[in-house]
Amino acid sequence: MLTKILARGWPACRYLLVRYLVGITAIAATPIGLLLGWAIPGITAGLVRFANAERAAATKYLGLPEEAPMPEAVERGPGDVVTLVKDRSFWRSLLVIPLSLLTIPGLIVAISALFAAPGGLIGMVLWKLDPGEFTLLGLPVNSWLDALLLGPAQILVGLAFMAWLAPAAATGYARALRRTLAPSPAELETALLAQRVEELTRTRAGAVDSHGAELRRIERDLHDGTQAQLVSLAMRIGVAKQMMADNPEQAAKLLDDARDGAEQAMTELRGVLRTMYPPILQDRGLAGAVSALSARSPIPVELRVGELGQVPAAVEAAAYFVVAESLTNISKHSAAGHVDLLLERRGSDLYLAITDDGIGGARAGDGPDQLGRGSGLRGMVHRVEAIDGRMELTSPIGGPTTVEVVLPCGS
Repeated sequence: MLTKILARGWPACRYLLVRYLVGITAIAATPIGLLLGWAIPGITAGLVRFANAERAAATKYLGLPEEAPMPEAVERGPGDVVTLVKDRSFWRSLLVIPLSLLTIPGLIVAISALFAAPGGLIGMVLWKLDPGEFTLLGLPVNSWLDALLLGPAQILVGLAFMAWLAPAAATGYARALRRTLAPSPAELETALLAQRVEELTRTRAGAVDSHGAELRRIERDLHDGTQAQLVSLAMRIGVAKQMMADNPEQAAKLLDDARDGAEQAMTELRGVLRTMYPPILQDRGLAGAVSALSARSPIPVELRVGELGQVPAAVEAAAYFVVAESLTNISKHSAAGHVDLLLERRGSDLYLAITDDGIGGARAGDGPDQLGRGSGLRGMVHRVEAIDGRMELTSPIGGPTTVEVVLPCGS
């Protein structure tokens, strides 16, 4: 029974004590902060962050799911009073100060809950050392009768505080704080919009970087491959033209070599073009293209394709390249023996999941991982995010590795 009372009361007492210390500090610091805040924008933004932190602590104590915080104070220049006055988050965050005053009775409840029962037990035993000076329930103890009557009563009061009053006070304060500091629908919409803009800025920056890297790769392929072949082809034809009159047989041989070189250059050029937008998507659609990739994989692929409906070309290309890159990574690095590939339509989204039974450990961080797959995976992430999609990689050491991609297809 005592264990249950402590398990219920101690978190409440701890919450009330911490909130009291934080609240008194905030009450003392806020006047100075407000005086400086007119000139230093970061201080008023800090007040909003403090209010959000207090609300998050209340949410955690109540065991509720996290909610969107108040948007931080809008950016402004030093002395920009007009913008500050219009900032709803700033004014709502000021309410944390009167709320902090409520922690004073909460402190009394917490101290009573923590020390009433032990104090009653000590007073019952030690009152004889100084009769009349020891008090129980606020009354002086002058005899064993007083000690035996008042001591158990104070212990019961202390346990009641610990079991009921402290949790009720902590819960009430936490709920009041959450309700008072909750952002309005307009503020939430503004915060979500700002978050969306930040996310789009990040994903577009990644897409631009990926696009730039892709252009450099194409330029390299054309310069080192196709262009070199065409230069060699031109030289052979030129030499053959000069030798035509004197040595027609050698000229004919050079022209044959030039023809072979032209075919090789065309093959390489088709390969480069295929990396930009695979013709197989135009010819066979996404399901057929993914089926062809699966058939060419050196590792057996179990392919499941659901009803796809109408898929935009950009989404088809992104899904195709994710499958191609994933199968290439698996064959090179995973030591897998089997691959599961699921492609289907889920509402307005295209869903793609690729799972292998390999060694795992794949990462898509800023640097290439120990398996050498970092760069390719980052390219996949950028390609998916560029069309507002989501990609999740699960790859514990020892496997399995799963790549899940959700690509929006519109309505």
